[in-house]
Amino acid sequence: MAAGWPMAARVWSHLLFGYYVVIALLSPLFAGQDLSHRIPAGPTVEAPQSNNHKNISDLLDDLLRGYDNSVRPNFGGPPAVVEVDIMVRSMGPISEVDMTYSMDCYFRQSWVDRRLAFQGNKETLALSIKMLQRIWKPDTYFYNGKQSYLHTITTPNKFVRLYQDGRVLYSSRLTIKAGCPMHLEDFPMDIQKCPLKFGSFGYTTRDVLYRWNPSRQVAIADDMKLSQFDLIANPAANHTDILKTGEHSMLLVSFHLQRHMGNFLIQVYGPCVLLVVLSWVSFWLNREATADRVSLGITTVLTMTFLGLEARTDLPKVPYPTALDFFVFLSFAFIFATIIQFAVVHYFTKYGSGECYFSAELMSDSESDEEDAASSPAVHLRTSVRVQPAVSSAPGHARLSLQGSRSSRNSRRRHKPRTPRFNSVSQIDRASRVVFPLLFLTINIAYWCAYLSRSQRIA
Repeated sequence: MAAGWPMAARVWSHLLFGYYVVIALLSPLFAGQDLSHRIPAGPTVEAPQSNNHKNISDLLDDLLRGYDNSVRPNFGGPPAVVEVDIMVRSMGPISEVDMTYSMDCYFRQSWVDRRLAFQGNKETLALSIKMLQRIWKPDTYFYNGKQSYLHTITTPNKFVRLYQDGRVLYSSRLTIKAGCPMHLEDFPMDIQKCPLKFGSFGYTTRDVLYRWNPSRQVAIADDMKLSQFDLIANPAANHTDILKTGEHSMLLVSFHLQRHMGNFLIQVYGPCVLLVVLSWVSFWLNREATADRVSLGITTVLTMTFLGLEARTDLPKVPYPTALDFFVFLSFAFIFATIIQFAVVHYFTKYGSGECYFSAELMSDSESDEEDAASSPAVHLRTSVRVQPAVSSAPGHARLSLQGSRSSRNSRRRHKPRTPRFNSVSQIDRASRVVFPLLFLTINIAYWCAYLSRSQRIA
């Protein structure tokens, strides 16, 4: 009996150990059950989200069930009205050679399609761009567009929003390159009006009408700057064109661009004025300095020709002269007139191209001296010998006569020294020093007043 107690105690200890092990294994399960009953967080949070997604998907499926995207809104009734507004982010380049301009803008279109009206808690639905393939949208195109494209980095830059009343807002980011017929008569003091004209490609006014958004038409970014122009105005208007297919509604906006003149003042106008003034230096040169005055005139003419050709490098070959061409031609004419003036002065100069001349009496003496010097002593000797034999045949007499003639010539030279007299300044040069600058200044005042007033830069 006493030996059985240890055996019974061992059995009870094993049973208790097993009981605790089972309790330890089952306690997490019971604890998880209790926690799930007390905190019902998981199912209650996810259920509304999945329900919202399901509701929106069902809503779109209901809206597009039986929807025909090839039929315009209000088919058979009044025309669909498309409201447009533009946000211009940047402009350029503007090319005078191609007569085109480019701009980066947000192009927004809005129209009402009653077939897409819905009811719900959300006033606006932001839809995927894939919805554009399933709904009707206007076939807008740019009449004077040259090369335009939609930005696609990193994804196509466009979005669609749907409102409860069925209004659709379609916005896209475009770079538009359009033609700009430029009138360059006043270049570089000109103001160009570059139009942007767009409308429906196939729908007439009976089906689609384009209107500017009354709240905003054409907005310009505050940080937009142009390198060669200033955007001074951008008027917008509605327009209707009559084509072979009928009347087409379209919108028109005109960008008024005023050109900067600083670059042309530095590179063309300033050098032309300096070359003209440089050509006037010849009026202060000696009129016998033929080589100096001719070389100065030829150099200024060639430089003026180079400037005139360089000024038209970035311009189209238009059949009419521009304001810049007039100024270059004016400067060229003044430089050419300077050369003609020197030709007249040289023609009326009394003596040719010598640096100095002498008075008439001195020239006669010098000529007689040269004639005397040209005859050799031997000739004088022979002459004296032929004349003197009638008086005396002594050779000493001939030698004495020859020495006497030489001494008489030397004394005549000592009594009348030759003093050079330089030519006086030409009266034509003196008048040109005043006439040329005054005439150039007068023509410049008339030139600038006329063209600046035509371009409306001055009142």
